[in-house]
Order: sequence, then structure tokens, then C-alpha cells
Amino acid sequence: MRISSIWTLLAATCSVSAQAVPRRDYQTYDYYAVHLDPSIHPSKLSTHLGIEYDGKLGELEDHHIFRSLRQDRDVVEDAVEDLRRRRRKRDAAWEPSVLDGILLNRKQKLEKRLWKRSPDYWDEPEIVGRAVPTVAVDSNVIRQQELMQTLNIKDPIFNEQWHLFNTHDPGNDLNVTGVWLQGITGKNATVCIVDDGLDMDSDDLKPNYFAGGSYDFNDHVDEPKPRLDDDHHGTRCAGEVAAAKNNACGVGVAWDSRISGIRILSGGLSEADEAHSLNYGFQENDIYSCSWGPPDDGRSMEAPSILVKRAIVTGVQKGRQGNGTIYVFAAGNGAMKEDNCNFDGYTNSIYSITVGAITRKNQHPYYSEACSAQLVVTYSSDGSGNAIHTTDVGAHTRPLAAGVYALVLEIRPDLTWRDMQWLTVLHAEYFDDAPSDWQETATGRKYSHQFGYGKLNAWAIIEAAKTWKSGDKGIASTFEVTPPALQDANLARIEHITVTMNVEHTRRGDLSVELRSPSGVVSHLSTTRKSDDERAGYVDWTFMSVAHWNESGIGNWTIIVKDTIVNEHNGSFTDWRLRLWGESIDGSKAKLLPLPSEHDDDDHDDIVSAPAHTTTVAVPSGATPTGDLPANPSDHPDRPVKPGPVDGTTKPTLTPTATVPFEAPSATSTGTPEENNSSFLPSPFPTFGLSKRTQIWIYGSLALILVFCASLAVYLFLARRKRLRLAGRDDYEFEVLEDEDEGRGAGAGVGVGTGVGGGRQGRRKRRAGELYDAFAGESDEELLSEDEDEGEGEV
Repeated sequence: MRISSIWTLLAATCSVSAQAVPRRDYQTYDYYAVHLDPSIHPSKLSTHLGIEYDGKLGELEDHHIFRSLRQDRDVVEDAVEDLRRRRRKRDAAWEPSVLDGILLNRKQKLEKRLWKRSPDYWDEPEIVGRAVPTVAVDSNVIRQQELMQTLNIKDPIFNEQWHLFNTHDPGNDLNVTGVWLQGITGKNATVCIVDDGLDMDSDDLKPNYFAGGSYDFNDHVDEPKPRLDDDHHGTRCAGEVAAAKNNACGVGVAWDSRISGIRILSGGLSEADEAHSLNYGFQENDIYSCSWGPPDDGRSMEAPSILVKRAIVTGVQKGRQGNGTIYVFAAGNGAMKEDNCNFDGYTNSIYSITVGAITRKNQHPYYSEACSAQLVVTYSSDGSGNAIHTTDVGAHTRPLAAGVYALVLEIRPDLTWRDMQWLTVLHAEYFDDAPSDWQETATGRKYSHQFGYGKLNAWAIIEAAKTWKSGDKGIASTFEVTPPALQDANLARIEHITVTMNVEHTRRGDLSVELRSPSGVVSHLSTTRKSDDERAGYVDWTFMSVAHWNESGIGNWTIIVKDTIVNEHNGSFTDWRLRLWGESIDGSKAKLLPLPSEHDDDDHDDIVSAPAHTTTVAVPSGATPTGDLPANPSDHPDRPVKPGPVDGTTKPTLTPTATVPFEAPSATSTGTPEENNSSFLPSPFPTFGLSKRTQIWIYGSLALILVFCASLAVYLFLARRKRLRLAGRDDYEFEVLEDEDEGRGAGAGVGVGTGVGGGRQGRRKRRAGELYDAFAGESDEELLSEDEDEGEGEV
């Protein structure tokens, strides 16, 4: 059997129970996993389609489960397709629909996709037995007895647990006894065995069993108790990790750690339940030990479904209060079938610690797969009787790494999932007992496809963890600028850099942001501010730097977002957009920048997105390489979810995660020096450093403006002459109007409250400027009739 482990760190403040899981009846109902836009409440979709809401999908944000009575069709997808069809035919008005909020829909079905990794999968006889007795060195036996007495170990088969203390081949063990002597035994760490259940009532497991982190996703009951004849794999794995120190059987690597169980391998499993299982209780379950995967048959090539991928990313971004769930997967037992663990989408995930096997003689077992995704190896059976001895003795179990990581988390619960991978790489023990393709890497370590970076050494990794300085707890994302990209953007060299970004956070002043150019120059775009308590991060905020003036821009640009203050506040890095501004290659092709709008910093459809694999995470202090961290898996073009608090995890976290947009840069200064100095006008006229075409446009515009202004001046001059001609003889009154015999009259007035009007025969003379009602006592009809009867009046 092959067993791997996942390690997680239990935070001291962790006390929340896992979310209750509704029992599902796949015989009666169809179930749908639906990712909804956050603006759409699940009840709206439920009402619209006439289906029942069955709750959230584990820890996945905005993912929900719906159910309907069983039928052959997919009621959700059919409704979406029907709406699209009617819109194409214009049978339906183009109005918003609740169906537009469906970002992903997966009708669930029960499948047997995951297999325990043990040789009895191939119907070969399972070898179960005790270690082959050899002549032991007396001094080693004496040391073992002294150790048992000092630690008060009375478990009857401890002297047969050679993987813990090897008296037959000294040094070929986990090197863990010195750790125990320091009192480090896994306290406050929890390992979750994701398998076929575990016997929580056994004398060895009962003292450390943690019910709050356990669930049976096969039978949908709380207790993951073994119920089938071959449900023994998970119990064996649990025993290797956390068998209690008592008088039953042997001890686990971390005998004081808690152990929980998730049962998924004993029947059909939907992808929604598998996704939920890998996040179940992930604030309390620190390490998920997974000794299963696609068939090790040498022909399968399978990866987790989109929902499972999202669950794993959610785990590393949000699990363990943002430090990240630790997933450990076994490398695979298909070597005899020429299988390779890089054809397994679980073991070749960057979020997994993939653990292979070595024998008691430090040899490569015949069954253990080799691949470039393997990080480390630890002890397992050699297939000839030298088995690992634990609760319910098994032949090929190797969950020992999970136990070692539980020991690490006891002393350093603050370590992130990436810190654990770094510690594993840097402190695995190189050995040359067996020939292999060892080669030296950039870290100065040896690497082999059969053995990874070597065998796990408990003492070495614990000692290193004590003083390990965690990574800068920031999310880093990298985008490569290529020569063709600059050519297409018409950019010769850089003057300004702008970075527009979105970061969520509950205290903005805790954030800092760095931009690192390909030449290594660092711009501190944002620094912490002790007075900034705003419960917000950055929303399409643009930072600017001139620190990179005159760089070519070619190469990797890296943005690093840090949550620099250790407190209760956290957040997530969503995305960023890099813009390069500078001198044009060809000034004649340069375009003026459009006037700013309210949406300049928003997302634009014409921005080129970088591939997911360019996103990277900053390395811990003292390490130089940067490990790749891709964007949140998605099968639709929505904005990625950060990855965890911005403290070293991606919605760390974590995730970033994050798509890294790059905008083809606009030029602020254009043309070559020769072009900029040329002019089509005499020397007194400035060129502004612009091309001839641009100068023509500018001076032409000025000429049109001057012509317009001159025309306006002439018009105003003539209009004033006309007013003066019609005005009175002095500045204070108008000309006195005389009543004529025919009764004609005319008048004019200026100013607030002044009025003008015609007069009748016999009325007294009036002087302009007197305030009166020019039309008092006269109706509209009278005025009109006067005009008609008495003649025309000029105004």
C-alpha cells in the first residue's frame, strides 16, 4: 500500500466545527453543483427553475447544491440553453435573467474514480508479516530499550517498528526519537486521513480521534467507520500517524496528535462530495493524508475535476486561518506497469507534497513510481516481508510524512503550506545507497526522479523549523514582457510605470506593495500606514513609479503584496495590471492619449491577460528560487479569487491568485531625437519635441482658433455699433418719445425692473428709466388690436 500524508497546522484559536453536510439520496434525486454570481441569491434560481436548494458546496464561495427529482435531462443546463436559443431567434426580450448568473453548472453522478494505492488492487497476494529477523547489534538494542524506558513506551510491537528506530540497519529510519526526547509528539496538530474510513473505536486510535473533523461522504453519516470487508486501509494509515502511546500494538510518529477521518473510497463519489471532502473542517484539520488517486495501471491519465481543483486552491488559500492546508499525496504504486506520477493530476499538483517510497535498505521499491513531481521519500515495505508495523499491520503503507509534519506544526503552527515544502526540500537527507539519476539543483541539493530530494529526516526538519523565517508572507505575481510585445506596443524604452491593482483587506494600512523589474530594481509602490484603519484594500487603484526610467522593460516583472502586520486583519490579492510608458520606436505611429474618463482604471476588454503559469509566489528568506503558483482554476473568464489573506498564502493568501493583465503601453514622449528636432516652421516656433505630423496638427488647430476669434471680434464690434446707433443720447435716459397724431408709439428699455411699451394719443411724455408697468390695464387682445388699428410699432 502506499500512504502519503498531508500536514496542516492547527491554529490555537481554532474552534469552529465543520459545516454540517446534508444527507443525499442519489436514488431519488438529481443533484447540481452551481457556481452563481454573488449578486444572485440561490433562492432566485431555485424559484425560477422549480428545483430545491440543498445548501452550500463546502467552503467554495458562491457554489451551491440544488436538487430535483431524478430525470434523464439536465434541468439547469437545458434552461440555460433554451434561453440562449430564444435570444438568438429573438423570441425573448434581451432582459436580464437569473440564468445569466450561472457561472458553472455540473450535474452530479456517482462514480468510482479513485483507487486505494495498494498492490492488492492488481489481485496480487498481499504480503503481511513481521520484519525478517537479523542479527542485531547489541548496542542498538540496548539503546532502544533505554529509549523505551525514558519515554515510558510499553507498546508491545514497538521493537518491531524499524521505521521509528532501526536496530538492524542503523540510520535507516525516520530519525525521530531525538525529537520525542524534546517532548515534541504532535500536540495541537490534526491529521485527517482521507481514505476508506478509520476504526475510531480501536484502542490505538480512540484516544486521539477527533470527531469534529470527520465525516463519511460515501454513506453520508457523521462517523467514517469502516463498513466493508476491505475498509482497512485508512485505519492502517491512521495508526502510522497517531497511534497512541499505550499498551496496544505500537506508536504513531506523532502519538499525541489528533486524528480525523474522511471516508470517500468505499463506493461511488460525486465530484461535489469529493471537493467538499478536501475542505471539510479545514480550519481544524491541518494535514490531509491522501493515499489514493486514478488507477496505477500505466494507461490512465486523469486529473481532478474543476470543482476539486477549486477546493484544493481554496484549501491552500483559506485553510488553517490563511496559512494553507497541507495536502500530502502518495507518488503511486504503478512502477511495474511503467506508470509515472506525472500522469496523475493529484500528485503533479503544485499544492501537493508528493511522497514516494524507499525500503529499509534505502533501495527503490519495485512498485514505487518515479517522476519529476515527487518531492521526498519515506519508508515503506520492500515487498518481501519488511513491512511497516502499526495498527492492523499492512504491507505497503507510507503515511509517515504526515506524522512528521504534525511534529513540525506542534512547534511552528505559523508555518505556511509553502514553508513546509521549502523545509522538506532543503532538509531532506541525500543518500547514495542505491543507484539513481541524482543531479545537483540550483538550491545546492541533489535531486532524483526516484527519490525526490531524499528521505524525510524528522530531526533535521524539526531543528530547521525552530529558526525558520517564514516567507515574506506576501503574494507575488509575475508577468513576462517580451520583445515582440514591446514592438507591437511601439515602445522603445521606459519612462514611467503604472500598476493598477485590486486587493481586498480588512485594514488598508497593513498592506505594502513592491514592484521588481527584470533588472532587479525595486519600487516600493505602497508602504504601511499606522493611521489608515480603512476596512478596504485597493479598488482599481493606480500606483506610479519612475524608479525604472530608461529600462528596456524586457523580462519578468514581479508584484509582491504583503500583509505586514500580524493581527486579526487579513485579505486577498485579486489582480493587477502593468502599464509601461515611454519613448516610441516610431513617432509617426504614436497616438495622443485620450482624455481621462471615470473608468480609466477599470478592467478593459482589450487588455491582454498573462497565462496562468506566469503567476508566482515570493520565496522565503534565504531562498532564491521562486515557485510557480497558477491562477484560480476556472472554466469561465471571471476574475480570479485571491487567493486567502495577503500574508503568504494566495486568497492568502493566496491565491493570488490572480490573472496578471498587461496593457500595451502608450507613449508619453514620441519619436527619435532627430524626428523631435525637425520642424516644418521657422526656428522661432517651438517643436515641443514632436514629429512634423503632430506639429502640423497642433499649429493647424491654433490657426483655426485664431480665425474663429478674429471673426468673433468683428461680429461683436459691428453689433456694438448698431446698439450705439439705436441708443439714447446720454448714458442715463432714453430719447423722449413724442405722441404722434396718428397715435403711433414706440419704446425700448434695459435693466431689471424696466419696461417698454407703446403709448396712445393724449398720454403724457415718459422718460426712459422710469419704472412702471408698460402694459397696465391693457389686455393681450387690446394690444393686438392697437397694433392692427394704429399701425406698426418699431422696437
